[in-house]
Amino acid sequence: MPRTDVVFYQEEEDVPVLDWLKALRRSDQRAYERCVAAMGRLAEFGHELRRPLADILRDGIHELRIRRGRVNYRILYFFHGRNLAILDHALTKEDKVPKADIERAIRRKKAFEADPVKHTYSEEERA
Repeated sequence: MPRTDVVFYQEEEDVPVLDWLKALRRSDQRAYERCVAAMGRLAEFGHELRRPLADILRDGIHELRIRRGRVNYRILYFFHGRNLAILDHALTKEDKVPKADIERAIRRKKAFEADPVKHTYSEEERA
């Protein structure tokens, strides 16, 4: 199975998941490490990744499911082609992923599909 490239969605100057991860790293290093490990599993297994670590929500939006203690962390993503996963939104949730967060992910998916270059985070551009 070919490895899946995992990239961060970028909107203007913001990179939502990367910014969220940086804040999480400052507040809870272990949760941060678990989220990074989950992204590694997504890269390794891509479309084959299943519950309990991944699930499909709707309209092509998936979630990485990370739990630390009683806290549920979710990273929303979608696939672009066979071997590219785009991480576009992250949240801490109580029960279900809020509808507004799924709608935001759907809007970002459409924006990415319309202009992948503009919405793909590049380390060089941010430095």
